[in-house]
Parts: sequence; C-alpha cells; structure tokens
Amino acid sequence: MHKGSSYDYTREDIVAALRKVGITRGDSIFVHSNIGFFGRLEGAKTSDDFYAIFREAIFSVIGREGTLVVPTFTYSYCWGKEFDAMKTPGVCGFLSEMVRKDPSAIRSEDANFSIAAIGRHARYFTENPPAHSFERDSFWGRFLEKGGKFCNFNFDSGSTFLHFVEKTLQVEYRYDKKFSGRSVRDGKIEEGYFIHFVCDHDKPMDMPNFEKFDRVAKGRGIAKMTDLGKGQIVMITARDTFDLVRDQLKKEPRFLLED
Repeated sequence: MHKGSSYDYTREDIVAALRKVGITRGDSIFVHSNIGFFGRLEGAKTSDDFYAIFREAIFSVIGREGTLVVPTFTYSYCWGKEFDAMKTPGVCGFLSEMVRKDPSAIRSEDANFSIAAIGRHARYFTENPPAHSFERDSFWGRFLEKGGKFCNFNFDSGSTFLHFVEKTLQVEYRYDKKFSGRSVRDGKIEEGYFIHFVCDHDKPMDMPNFEKFDRVAKGRGIAKMTDLGKGQIVMITARDTFDLVRDQLKKEPRFLLED
C-alpha cells in the first residue's frame, strides 16, 4: 500500500509487476482474473476507468505486437442455452467482460469455451474454432504454438489449458462428450455442437484439483510471482505448463485430481 494515500496501487505498479514476472514486448498473454482483490487503483473512479488503466498498462508492456486474451466462457450448450457470440455474456469476471465488450476485441464462436482477444494474433486465436474445444487446433493448441504465457491476476498458476494437456495426453479419467445446441450467427439460428473433454461427476475422486500443479510449478521456479496492491500476479508459460504436466503424469497419473 502507498503510505498516506487512499489507493493500494497505480498504473505504474501494474506495469512493473507484469515486467517482474516476465511479460515482455510481443508476448501473447492469457489472463484468468479477479482484479477486485488488488484493492483500490489510483485514478479509477468508474468501471470504465478501471478497465482503461489495466488495458493501457498491459499494452504498454506487450506493445502493438502483443496479444491479450481472456476467457469469455459461457457453457451455453452444456447448460442447454442459446449462444450469440456478439451478445451472450461470459461468466469469467469483470476484466473478461470488459475485454469482450471492447470494440477492438474479437470473440471466438465456441459456444462453451469462447475467448476474446485484442492484438496481433487476435484473429488467429479466435477464427474457425474446431468442434472439439480442446483438440490440437483449438485456441489452446494455437496459444501453445505461439509461445503464449498465462498471466493470472489473483489466481494460482493453474488454467483451463490443463484440460488441453489432458486431452493431448489422453488421460484415462476424462472422455469426449458432445453437447448440441443453437447459436445465433448473422441474425439466424443455427444448430450445432461442441465436444468437451469431461470427467464423470458421479466419481468425486476424478474431480480436478490443480493445487498440486501449482505447488510443483512454484517450487521449481517456473511459475513466477509478484505482489500487486493487496493481491498477486502469477505467470507461467504454456510450454512449461505442458511439459510439467506431461512429465508428472508419467510418474503420477492422478496428478491433477482431487485425491
């Protein structure tokens, strides 16, 4: 906290924290976030102020060559609801929703696991999502290919990407499940489906738990951490995430599970 002030951090603090965890110009970053935990941001009187300061700070670090990606997951087909990429709100928090509504953002049309992106690789990350949300040509595979970095605000080093790793490695406790539904495209209703790599909810022992992954990643120093305001930023690369899970699963097949 800044002594004698009514705020907990500044735009300059955001920039410094991002650089400290290893974010650099040209990076593609994926952000799981709960930015309210950081506390009071200097100069942010409204939600629009809050977003503008974060957006400007992020792009001052990654530059025009960089790409900001956020989850805008809706689970629409999973929940039997209609999906409209232009309108359906996500369930991933304030920052993700502000990016989704940003006029410069592009959103993918995955009715369960959509993402929104701004920057150099935004179109590549969002265009033509495959029917399987976690196959090699999904966003997650493309993000790995581009050397992406997960930069989580007030979350640990785990991410949805771990399910992509599980799918790639064909873990025995998950299986493909098809979810059918309806999407709105150009004002017309279209029938479609997406496939998700799911676990059996009747088997509590197969529920995901990424705490072990987080402990190992931090213990080995491949997950970088720093404080920001009252909260914390954690960064780990997609490649380090993939390699760590692959190696650990060879020794401990239930590495990512509740038990």
